[in-house]
Amino acid sequence: MKKFILIGILGIFCLSSFAQRQLLKNLTTFDDKRLHFGFSLGVNTLDFEIEHWNPYGSNPKTWGPNRKFLTESVKGVPVDSLDIIRGDVKKLIPGFTVGIVTNLRLNEYFDLRFLPGLSFGERKIYYNIPVQDINNSETSEYYSIKSTFLDFPLLVKYKSKRMNNQRPYVIAGPAYRVDISKTGEEDLVRLKPGNWYFEAGIGWDSYLQFFRLSTELKFSFGLNDILDKGPKSTQLQVYTNSVSSMTSNIFTLSFHFE
Repeated sequence: MKKFILIGILGIFCLSSFAQRQLLKNLTTFDDKRLHFGFSLGVNTLDFEIEHWNPYGSNPKTWGPNRKFLTESVKGVPVDSLDIIRGDVKKLIPGFTVGIVTNLRLNEYFDLRFLPGLSFGERKIYYNIPVQDINNSETSEYYSIKSTFLDFPLLVKYKSKRMNNQRPYVIAGPAYRVDISKTGEEDLVRLKPGNWYFEAGIGWDSYLQFFRLSTELKFSFGLNDILDKGPKSTQLQVYTNSVSSMTSNIFTLSFHFE
């Protein structure tokens, strides 16, 4: 994620230096349009913010009738109620985003933007115990979750005064995402399909000869717990039961063509 942030910030600073020169203005009436459309391409990284039950036995689900601990064994080693079991996303994997831009002009400095699209990404949760999945013949150190999101952001865009063919802006608002990738009871870690986000970002509009190009850095912070109930009984429950809550975060570097 740090690399994407640095690339985006350097790009915006480079654009700001060009904006100081007096140039022939392009698309001088573009911002007067009440409504216009476009498309968007981008790269993203997905992350989880995970809270754990520490120790493992502090989760009420790990206890049966008469307060009897429900013992499970990972690679033949029993899991104890006092064990500290953790899972974290250690490295971010680049994904891809594509969408449609619908922009409504509110006044000289404010726009309302609806940006429906598709996002593809992957997150790997690394555990401090071996990962045993009945869908895989071998144990692993991580569990992979692939996602395909339907994105529905509705954002307010605040623009500065135009400088030649450049115009910086900030953007913020809510978004709802639905994960339409295959999930089922056999998944070792199950997630709820829908999730609300708050999004905030910065960007830079560049007015070219035939279209406007916007370079945008945006953070999406998940607002609700997306951890679903555990997998079916043939799977080990320890990987889900060790987690008390899980939220989703997304970082996106987008290029809007309008």
